[in-house]
Amino acid sequence: MGHKLKVAGWISVGVITGALTTVSLQTVARGTLAPLPLEELQQLAAVFSMVKTDYVEPIDEKKLITDAISGMVASLDPHSQYFDKKSFKEFREGTTGRFVGVGIEITQEDGLVKIVTPIEGTPAFRAGLKTNDLITKIDDTAVKGLSLNDAVKRMRGEPNSKVTLMILRKDENRTFPVTITREEIRTQSVRSKVIEPGYAWVRLSQFQERTVDDFVRKMEDIYKQEPNLKGLVLDLRNDPGGLLDAAVAISAAFLPENVTVVSTNGQLPESKFIYRASPEAYVRRGASDPLKRLPAAIKNVPLVVLVNEGSASASEIVAGALQDHKRATIMGRQTFGKGSVQTVRPLGPDTGLKITTARYYTPSGASIQAKGIVPDVMVDETEEGNVFAALRTREADLEKHLSSGQGKEEKDVAREKAREIALKKLEEDSKKPPVDRKMPEFGTDKDFPLVQAINQLKGRPVMVSKTLTERKEEPKSN
Repeated sequence: MGHKLKVAGWISVGVITGALTTVSLQTVARGTLAPLPLEELQQLAAVFSMVKTDYVEPIDEKKLITDAISGMVASLDPHSQYFDKKSFKEFREGTTGRFVGVGIEITQEDGLVKIVTPIEGTPAFRAGLKTNDLITKIDDTAVKGLSLNDAVKRMRGEPNSKVTLMILRKDENRTFPVTITREEIRTQSVRSKVIEPGYAWVRLSQFQERTVDDFVRKMEDIYKQEPNLKGLVLDLRNDPGGLLDAAVAISAAFLPENVTVVSTNGQLPESKFIYRASPEAYVRRGASDPLKRLPAAIKNVPLVVLVNEGSASASEIVAGALQDHKRATIMGRQTFGKGSVQTVRPLGPDTGLKITTARYYTPSGASIQAKGIVPDVMVDETEEGNVFAALRTREADLEKHLSSGQGKEEKDVAREKAREIALKKLEEDSKKPPVDRKMPEFGTDKDFPLVQAINQLKGRPVMVSKTLTERKEEPKSN
């Protein structure tokens, strides 16, 4: 288990969220109910009564019912979920890109919380926290032994409340406390920069409510700096997805008006729908179309889209649409394979149900569920190779994953062999110093896939992977 956690921490950043973050349609609860199986409900009531009266100690009735609902929904597939008050609040924060906290991006290293970067303008930034600072305690709780999620929860809280972090700054060889007042943080889901004259990079880390507006602003900045842009890299690596309308909008930014971006199909009439590259599909009520501010040249600028195993859901919609319409060259590694749509239905003011209501299909009619988008050009994550990719979690690895509904699933024997090789390699690398195990940061000159993407845009030779092959859809777990 220890090795698996290390893989998730420094090799597979974003994959866990890729499994959990979903393309979401926000809707109201339906007014009609399906016919109820009375005999089975009577049995459920009988079990509830027996547990309440016969169990060894008193049971909280509300918790018992909540757990029963959670179990029923969780048995469907990995992405359906019942939200209690706390988890519903956290889910809403995730889609808006707003939360109350200190304002740091973090990862885990040697059991401690490591600051990847303080977000500019936040309390942590103003308090002088730096990249590579290690957090050893949160208030009176030692970080060693806490999961990353538990550490995040302890640092979040109510506005204007205080939290004390014990900081270990290795390069200064000192440990010191910092008390920070929490406030609302707005996360940035879009980053960009001009890589070299004529060529730019824009990265989407998630599809949130503000992503489209942020994307438009970044593209405006790029075109001010480079009016005659020769090529653009759209980086969707480790993007776990998010909101469907944001994915449609980003696709529409590059595609001709009114072409199909994605279609969905499920039991409900409203689940059978075609989303097109038009404002009706992504502009929220009362708002203006943010894409109107984009330079017209963006429709024709040569485009490469970078993807990997952590690209899931909404990012797969964008990659699939741009690939099917031959608008972009898709480069990197086969994506996560989450081709299902979740609808969020409020059950009250503080609780809700996220339930899988449809599969989605690329413009050509292909389902990528449990398979993913296959890049046009397969590229390893480093010049040395891509050996750890086989250890990353994908949709097909999740228990009770939905099948694609398009043909028989096959066992990927080659991937099992690749896993064995990767585990041996991981064992060897675990003995190296942490600095030698660090993956290059996205967007830098050490970012091998990005360098290959620029080569593709310039018409130069690209170092295509000699080991990566297309993954087939794997057998569905029971």
